[in-house]
Amino acid sequence: MLNTLWKTTALDTDPGEMAWEQFHESSKTGRYDLALTNEQVLAEMDNLYTALPYRNFTPLPLPDTLAPMPRGFADIVRARVTPRACTPVPLTLEQLRTVLYCAYGETRDNIGNPYVHRPFRTVPSGGGLYPLELYFYQRGDVAGLEAGIYHYSPALNALHFVKPGNVDEQLAHALVDFQSGLARDLSVVVFITALFQRSVFKYRNKGYRFCLLEAGHVAQNLNLSATALGLGVINIGGFFDRRIDDLLGLDGIHHSVLYLNGLCAGDSHGDIV
Repeated sequence: MLNTLWKTTALDTDPGEMAWEQFHESSKTGRYDLALTNEQVLAEMDNLYTALPYRNFTPLPLPDTLAPMPRGFADIVRARVTPRACTPVPLTLEQLRTVLYCAYGETRDNIGNPYVHRPFRTVPSGGGLYPLELYFYQRGDVAGLEAGIYHYSPALNALHFVKPGNVDEQLAHALVDFQSGLARDLSVVVFITALFQRSVFKYRNKGYRFCLLEAGHVAQNLNLSATALGLGVINIGGFFDRRIDDLLGLDGIHHSVLYLNGLCAGDSHGDIV
């Protein structure tokens, strides 16, 4: 019934079949699908960046320490809510580093591992390929950082300052109308993006599905770590993808945004979503 409803309300220019049905069917693993050899996979992994290097940008080191999290894990899980209203809040560089590290930081190396040549991170990743990149925008609420867009480098525990200046207006126009105010109400907006080739070269269409799953892992880690620091988190799906890609300087095909997460003042009276 629901499927029929969607098809009857689709625009005339839409294809006859629903895109999600085509994607899910084509991303299934078949028993007789051919797979690359371990040697081929390792060779391609060594040919692809672990994280974008931004070699023309001077890395801005992040603190080596993590901000304290006084609450236990079960309490943090129960406390995770979506705030009813978002207001900016000052953040320290240590707090920012804690959220980024918990979301997608490197936890241990893989020296001597014959199957995976990349360090492990805080989330599971299909084949240890880690196809995602994290960017964030802040207008001055993080102590010691100028307003602008930054790229997070887990390998360096550092930031790349990729786009200086206030982009509130552009970000507001990249969000759906009823959420456009978040561009000014959030202290930090995190952009989870994917370089699909890092995953699809090995897993083909299912590699794209793995990118989406991994973005969910990262977002949940971000939610829980921010909650542990007493911050509010709002998870944003209402955005115009191409405008966000343009804002970040992504081509939108090989590298594109998947998900947005915003940090703000904590709200103990939020609605659990």
